[in-house]
Amino acid sequence: MLHPRFRTVVFAFFMALFMSGFMSLVISIFNVGLIDNIVTIWLKAWAFAFCVAFPTVIFVAPVVHKLTNKLIRAPL
Repeated sequence: MLHPRFRTVVFAFFMALFMSGFMSLVISIFNVGLIDNIVTIWLKAWAFAFCVAFPTVIFVAPVVHKLTNKLIRAPL
């Protein structure tokens, strides 16, 4: 098991992995349809999308947490 100090990186990794995978699949099917080599096209798109998504989540997540905390009212 990993030390709790790696929580942010592990969260970012899995968030980027799942979101980039799902989004790249949907966009690939939208752009080219369900053709014979859709899996190859999707995996190439996923690899590229993950390389963008992982560092983006690392840098954007703290900003999103702050914005969320400003919008959510503290319980009474």
